Amino acid sequence: MTFRIGFLLLPGFSLLSYASAVEPLRGANQLSGRDLYAWSHVAVSGRTAAASNGAAILAEAEVGDAVDVDALFVCAAGNPARFADAPTFRWLRRLARGGMLIGGVSGGAYVLARAGLLAGRRCTIHWEHVPAFREDFPEIAVEHGRFVLDRDRLTCAGGVAALDMMHALIERHHGAELATAVSDWYLHTEIRGGAEAQRASLAERYRVDDVRLLRALAEIERRLSSPPTRQELATAAGTTLRTLERLFAESLGTTIGALSQDVRLDRARLLLRQSRRSVLEVADLCGFTSASHFSRAYKARFGHAPRAERAGTGTGRTMPVDVG
Repeated sequence: MTFRIGFLLLPGFSLLSYASAVEPLRGANQLSGRDLYAWSHVAVSGRTAAASNGAAILAEAEVGDAVDVDALFVCAAGNPARFADAPTFRWLRRLARGGMLIGGVSGGAYVLARAGLLAGRRCTIHWEHVPAFREDFPEIAVEHGRFVLDRDRLTCAGGVAALDMMHALIERHHGAELATAVSDWYLHTEIRGGAEAQRASLAERYRVDDVRLLRALAEIERRLSSPPTRQELATAAGTTLRTLERLFAESLGTTIGALSQDVRLDRARLLLRQSRRSVLEVADLCGFTSASHFSRAYKARFGHAPRAERAGTGTGRTMPVDVG
């Protein structure tokens, strides 16, 4: 029996995420010599859906139409927190009431949450959306893994994590032998489980291996709303403050205070772009007790004020808008 999958392609969806989800289905058909999977596309309106890179996919249906599928995946990228199309939410709820398996790719989990389809279920989402997602939906258990299969909801973080998710789906339907053959066909030799991390480790991101530095960096990232003092960081790192300052200078080329502030400003930028929190609330959540200090530091790092980021008039110099 053919398993039919629909892909709801929201405006600005990630072509990489979509391709990583649909190509394993084609591979399964090709390698098995059978039509194990069929797929179709749904646009929010009209008969085309434009990806973030400008490529357009022809859609067989649009939101509101009757679709003959067994599962539907919502593919989103960019800033899914700003997607607020009520007819889409109603349509998704109607499909869910009919017992359909519904999934989210990259920022797709945001749309499912907005539609009320993740209550009582675990999910994952691209790491860049996590801070805003947790602010908007504190009651939903969002995980940092690559994909999550929880009953009739299936979410993945996007990008190449969709390959891992589809490997798991093919294995569930047709066994490990075919799933592995498909992954081999796409040179996907390092198959990752759903719980594996989305991002590189601290050691890989900062290109350091000193355990004292790694402990300090972990503490900085853990305590964004209440930044630890330099002495608290030294204690967490298991070394003296003088030694920790030397390690930051020699290995990272910066000071403890400067790096800590940059980490908190990066988090603030995500929240300003993807949450509905006020500028003052974002400043507080990111450990800035003074609005004027926050504004000055933000402008020094990104070239524009926090309010310009919220209004969408910032330079976009450092952080990408499209993810996953």
